[in-house]
Amino acid sequence: MLEKKKLNWGILGPGKISKKFAQDVNLVDNAVLYAVGSRSEERAKKFAQAYHVEKAYGSYEDLLNDPDVDIIYIGTPHNSHKQYAIAAMNAGKHVLCEKPLGLNLDEVKEMIDASKSNQVFLMEALWSRFNPTIVEVLGKLKEGVIGEVNYVNVDFSVYRDFPVEGRMLNMDLAGGSLLDMGIYPVFLAYLVFGYPEQILAASRFHETGADMQTAAILKYKHGIANLLSGFSSQSDMVAKIHGTQGRILLNRRWHQADGYKIVNDQDETSFQLPIKGIGYTYEIEECIDCISRGLIESPKWSHQNSVDLIKIMDEIRKQVGLKYPSEG
Repeated sequence: MLEKKKLNWGILGPGKISKKFAQDVNLVDNAVLYAVGSRSEERAKKFAQAYHVEKAYGSYEDLLNDPDVDIIYIGTPHNSHKQYAIAAMNAGKHVLCEKPLGLNLDEVKEMIDASKSNQVFLMEALWSRFNPTIVEVLGKLKEGVIGEVNYVNVDFSVYRDFPVEGRMLNMDLAGGSLLDMGIYPVFLAYLVFGYPEQILAASRFHETGADMQTAAILKYKHGIANLLSGFSSQSDMVAKIHGTQGRILLNRRWHQADGYKIVNDQDETSFQLPIKGIGYTYEIEECIDCISRGLIESPKWSHQNSVDLIKIMDEIRKQVGLKYPSEG
């Protein structure tokens, strides 16, 4: 049996999502929450104290220069993913980078090139790909338990009155619903159907230029996906996958689902699959497994998967006219 290497994790950017991630690192065997880097030494020290991190650095550079750090988790705003991921890989570190991997296809390609040239592992942190419910549902679809799948209806919409000065409405930080929330419905449609033949999209915008709601229809040879993201309304967030002989419903807040239902005619069967921690544990375990095997990408969420996903996102943005200042 292949012995999995114990990895020292460094967290770059001690923000909200990094706090959640840190909780789950501490639940995984062979994962050591070793260091955190921030542009503020005070923030780094507070984070280290709260999550039992051995080293706290007051700069990202000091974190990347620590020879004992094996892998970097990047939890900074979307617009900086490429910069810090490439810097980490050039420093010889493996990288798990929050989604979206890059703002656009060109950025994603640059990041993948850095992974290949440095021969280090790189994965987009699409944690839902490794969620036990989603993994099991994919297996059920392949078994044909609901016949031929031909319709996916999935949203990620919450009501939030975000402050104008905050990240979510800040175009300089690539704010808005699509990159933050919409990537999840697009991801699930891609996971079920693959790359679409046609994309139709529309958005509603805030005065800052950030998208408040974005809807997309993805057409495939044998089906259609109807997708929505936004922070103007509270949706049920139950993903619905329909086939010729029934449907599968992923439990509420489906991207971190703890179970699902199969509905055939008048029969309904529920399956419960409690998650470990918040749910980041599974992508952490995937990173450890892949690195132990000498891989630079995950066979379950590969570089090509990230390329396909960002191409779909790019086309949606092109159709609705959504462009970020950093893109020129």
